[in-house]
Amino acid sequence: MTTETAIRGRVLVLTLGGTIAMTPAAPGAAGVTPRLTGADLVAAVPGLDDEVEISVEDLRQVPGASLRLEDVAAVAERLHQAVAEGVDGVVVTQGTDTLEETAFLLDLLYRGPVPVVLTGAMRPPRAPGADGPANLLAAVRTAACRSVGDVGVVVVFADEIHAARHVRKAHSTSIAAFTSPGAGPVGHVVEGRVRLHAAPLRPAGFSATAVRPVRVEIVPAALGSDGVLLDVLEDRVDGLVIAAFGAGHVPAGWVDRLKQLASRMPVVLTSRTGSGSVLTSTYGFTGSESDLLGRGLISGGALDSYKARLLLWAHLAAGSDRPAIEAAFAARS
Repeated sequence: MTTETAIRGRVLVLTLGGTIAMTPAAPGAAGVTPRLTGADLVAAVPGLDDEVEISVEDLRQVPGASLRLEDVAAVAERLHQAVAEGVDGVVVTQGTDTLEETAFLLDLLYRGPVPVVLTGAMRPPRAPGADGPANLLAAVRTAACRSVGDVGVVVVFADEIHAARHVRKAHSTSIAAFTSPGAGPVGHVVEGRVRLHAAPLRPAGFSATAVRPVRVEIVPAALGSDGVLLDVLEDRVDGLVIAAFGAGHVPAGWVDRLKQLASRMPVVLTSRTGSGSVLTSTYGFTGSESDLLGRGLISGGALDSYKARLLLWAHLAAGSDRPAIEAAFAARS
């Protein structure tokens, strides 16, 4: 276990909106919307800038559900600029609906040495027990610890530190909504100190030298589904992710269409369970994992469908060929 006690340096806080920044549009109005600035968020944490030098930039002011892949790519570009400017750490605040996906995509696109920490809130600022200030404080402290940069992009919530590769929002309302199924947190913030318990292996970096518009969608398997979405999407997407049953299984009626799709685009096989890996050779029935992989589908390994979609999107957007895409998934299996 590594205990990091030195909290120092310059931390840049980039804000994208989300619940952490939401208040009613007017006194007594129903519902909250993103309205607070990064300066507002920092001001709500007394003494935050006593430990580090804080600078703030508001990049977006939207709910997490409205963030786009292009927005995340812009954040990655800003991260690389921040490294060149000499910051010691970066915190990104955003809505929790898509936070796990943003973290994973940033971990693909950003490969700098400076710690990058994502956080947010499950309760808006004026709600009883609002968790935003505590999460922001823990995130800044984590971003100010140089050793965190070795882990890659992380998510800090409820004083837990999660690696982007494993983190998942597992509850719709709990302030401890973020977990890492099958792996657990890589560290904690305890009494203001960052304690790393593990340093997960981080696959080789990915550098998108060109970005072109591509579409990648997810089709989930469900009991009795006839796979009509496969027909609808055939001419409308550049890549496809299948969220299959169990260890990588689909209804037998899907098989011929999946083979046809896999002959013209990358089709990635994942498990809809949210934990565990797609198998390769245990089952042999029509629609089993070995059957589908034999028909040209690409194994998503232990990646869930959402993260597999982002990995596939990043490579297709950069113009990667099929061998490069297969190698990228094999490295994360």
